[in-house]
This record gives sequence, C-alpha cells and structure tokens, in this order.
Amino acid sequence: MTRIPEHDRDIMEKAIYLPMVLIILNRDLTVVQNSPFKLKKPYLELIEETMKDVQRELGEAKQYMKKNKLKVIETKRDDAFTMYLFIYKGYEENHNYFNPRIRNKVQELMETYFLKKHLSR
Repeated sequence: MTRIPEHDRDIMEKAIYLPMVLIILNRDLTVVQNSPFKLKKPYLELIEETMKDVQRELGEAKQYMKKNKLKVIETKRDDAFTMYLFIYKGYEENHNYFNPRIRNKVQELMETYFLKKHLSR
C-alpha cells in the first residue's frame, strides 16, 4: 500500500510520462520536417504548440515536486518493466511499471494534447 496521496502520485507520474511525450514529439517534428508533405506547416505548428503545452505542464509538475519535497528516480529497467523510486517527504517507495503500460499512457497523453489543440480552434 502506498503512503503517497493520489494527487501527488499523479504529479510524480507526470514527471515520468511527460519527458517521454516530449522525446516522441521531438522525433516526430524531425520526421515531418524531412518528409515530402506538400503542406508541412499545419503539422509542424500542431507538434510545436503541443510541445509548448507539455513543457509548461512538466515545469509546473517539477515546481510542485520541488516545493513539496517529491522525487522520482528511475532505478532499474529491463525488457518488460521499469522501476522507479518515489521519494515522498522522506519516505521511499519502489514502483514497478510494465513498459507497454508506459507506452500506452504516453500515447493516451499525446492523443489528449492533440485533441485539446484540435478542439480549441
């Protein structure tokens, strides 16, 4: 059982997922820039604006974590699982994440950000 409140755990998980979202978006940006698309600009703008939103949200999460003495450290990774050490106000907990679950969550976040962009226009 975890001692970390759900709200704080969600923010700590953002510190895991959002950098991965940025890595993927950065790669996608490069792919679009080097692609033979006739009209690249809409894709580039969508990716760049999404990256700005993700960076802002990641900054907020990191600021909250620093203020509340929270840390997330990747301790171990293999083909199936990635283990993180969550430090919550002096308490340490190990959390094991199934790699396909991480991938699915990152994909879900990307879809959410893209839909937010699409619906806000």
